[in-house]
Amino acid sequence: MPVESIFPRLEPLLPSVQKPIQYVGGELNSQVKDWDEAEVRWALMYPDAYEVGLPNQGVQILYEILNERDGVLAERTYSVWPDMEAVMREHGIPQFTVDAHRPVAAFDVLGVSFSTELGYTNLLTALDLAGVPPTAADRTDDHPIVIAGGHAAFNPEPIADFVDAAVLGDGEEIALAITEVIREWKAEGGPGGRDELLLRLAASGGVYVPRFYDVTYLPDGRIQRVAPNRPGVPWRIEKHTVMDLDQWPYPKKPLVPLAETVHERFSVEIFRGCTRGCRFCQAGMITRPVRERSITTIGAMVDQGLKESGFQEVGLLSLSSADHSEIGDVAKGLADRYEGTNTSLSLPSTRVDAFNITLANEFSRGGRRSGLTFAPEGGSERMRKVINKMVTEDDLIRTVTTAYENGWRQVKLYFMCGLPTEEDEDVLAIADMAKRVIRAGREATGRKDIRCTVSIGGFVPKPHTPFQWAAQCDHETVDRRLRALKDALRGDKEYGRAIGLRYHDGQPSIVEGLLSRGDRRVGKIIRAVWEDGGRFDGWSEHFSYERWTTAAEKALADEPVDLAWYTVRERDEVEVLPWDHLDAGLDREWLWQDWQDAVDETEVEDCRWTPCYDCGVCPTMGTEIQIGPTGRKLLPLSVV
Repeated sequence: MPVESIFPRLEPLLPSVQKPIQYVGGELNSQVKDWDEAEVRWALMYPDAYEVGLPNQGVQILYEILNERDGVLAERTYSVWPDMEAVMREHGIPQFTVDAHRPVAAFDVLGVSFSTELGYTNLLTALDLAGVPPTAADRTDDHPIVIAGGHAAFNPEPIADFVDAAVLGDGEEIALAITEVIREWKAEGGPGGRDELLLRLAASGGVYVPRFYDVTYLPDGRIQRVAPNRPGVPWRIEKHTVMDLDQWPYPKKPLVPLAETVHERFSVEIFRGCTRGCRFCQAGMITRPVRERSITTIGAMVDQGLKESGFQEVGLLSLSSADHSEIGDVAKGLADRYEGTNTSLSLPSTRVDAFNITLANEFSRGGRRSGLTFAPEGGSERMRKVINKMVTEDDLIRTVTTAYENGWRQVKLYFMCGLPTEEDEDVLAIADMAKRVIRAGREATGRKDIRCTVSIGGFVPKPHTPFQWAAQCDHETVDRRLRALKDALRGDKEYGRAIGLRYHDGQPSIVEGLLSRGDRRVGKIIRAVWEDGGRFDGWSEHFSYERWTTAAEKALADEPVDLAWYTVRERDEVEVLPWDHLDAGLDREWLWQDWQDAVDETEVEDCRWTPCYDCGVCPTMGTEIQIGPTGRKLLPLSVV
C-alpha cells in the first residue's frame, strides 16, 4: 500500500508559520522513490532546524548511499520550529519527511544523526509528533526502529530509554549492513517481532541495543557494572571505520537548499581522523586513524559536485585540513583549474603551525580574501601544554604578521574557557595575545584598519578523551573570567576598538556537560525538560538553564547523585564510566596516562610524523594511518 503524502493537508497551513519554505522540499538533487518498490525504508533525521541540518555531511552521504541501492528508500526530516509544532498539533499533522511528505511513523527505520547532545530534546518532539512512543520499551512492531549515530552517540546512555539502538563511528558501511539485516528479517515475515530484529542487529557486534544491557549502581551512585542481559550479545561494541575513503566519494550530488542555510557551499571531506592529540577534542580522538583522500579523488569530487550543484564555493573539510600530506598540490591544482571562474575555495579553521602564505594565496586567488581563523584554544603557553596544543605565541605572531603583510586585514582567534587546571591569568593572557596580534599587524603594514576577533567557547569534558575524568569548571567561574577578559579588552584605549569579543556564557556548557558524560539516569531529566517545553537547546533564545536545573533536581531527588555530581566532579581511574563498554578503539590506560601528562603539562607528539605512541586504535581496530603523498597532480579540466 502506498503511503499518502500529507502535503495537501500541510500546504494551506504554511502561510501561518515563519520560513515556510523549509518544509516544502523539492531541492535540487533530492530524491523521491516509489514506496511500494522499496523493501527497506529509512527516514534520516538531523535533530535541528532545516537551515542547520540540510548542509550536514553525514545525513547527505547516507541519503545518497541508501538511495543508490535497489529496494531501499531514504528520505529526510528535520526539527520543526515551535510555531510549526503548534500548527501540526492543532491540525493533527504528523512529523513528515521533506522529500515526499510521508509520515515518519510509516518508515522501517528512523536514523538520527547527533553532532551535539543539545539536540536530544528535539528527538523527543519529533517522535511525539510522529505518533511514536518516546520511550523505546513502549514501541510495538508497527513503529520504526530508532537508531542514533554521529559524534554525540559515542555515549548514548542519557538517551538509552528513547533509542532502540546506537551506532558508533563511520556510517557508510554499517547503514548498508543494517539495511540487509532488516531486509532479510522482513522477507522472512518478521519472525519474533521487534525484539528478534534488535537481537539480530546486536549480535553482529556493530550495533548497540541498550535494552540488552543492564546497569547496576554502587550505593554512592557510581556505576558498578554494565552487563549483557541475554546470550549472543557482545560485552563490548566497537566503532566502525571506513578505511578506503576513495571508494566512498560522497556526496556525488549535493543537496542544494531552497531556504538560506548556515553553509552554502559544496564541501569535500579531504581526510578523516586526526593525530594531533589535542586532549579536549573528542572528534580528533574518536575518528582515528587518519585516512586521506587522494588528490585525484578530491579533484574528481570537486568537479562533479560543482557540475551537479551549481555552488560557487568549495570547502575542503577535515579536522585540520592544512595537515593533508598534499594540501599544497591540492590547493594549487584546484586554484589553477578554477582560475577565472566564479568558483572560490575555502579552508576552515587553520592550525597556526600548518599555515603558510603560499597556501593562503592559492585559496584567495579567486578574489575572495575573507578573514583567517586560527585556534590557539588556550590563552597562555602553560595552558596550551595542558591541552597538547603545541603552538607558541611567537608562532602565532609570525603567522598573523605574514598574513597582514600579504593583504589580510581580519584575523579570528578561537579559545576555550574553563579548561582543566585553568587559572584567571590563563584567560587574561588572551587579551595580551590579541593586543600583540593587533600591534604586529599595525607594525607590519603601517595601517590602522587591522582587526582581530576573539571568539570563546566554554570547555566541556567529553567521553573517549583524556579529559573524560576531569572536573568541569562551574559556570560562575567561567562567567567571572570572561567578564574580567572583557574588561581587560574594553579598557584598553590603544587596542580595544580593534578587537572584537564573542563568547558564550557558562550555563549551556554545564547542561552539555551533564548530557555528554551522563548515564541512563539522565534520561529522566531530558524527559522532564522536554515535557516542560524544552526545544532547540542549542539556540540561546530557546535555552533555559532554570528549566534544566529544576528538572535535574526533581528527577534525581531519590538518587545519590545531582547535577554537580555529573559535571564539576573529578572521576578517579577505577570508576566505571557510562561509556566504558563502547569501544572507540582507544586504550583506556593510554587515555589515563595522557590525562596525567596533561596535569604535568607534558606534550605528546603527532604520531603521523613520529613513531606510534600506543593510543591503541590501529591494533584494536585492525587499521592503520593512511596518508600520501601519492605523487600525482591535478590535471586541467578538459574543455567540453
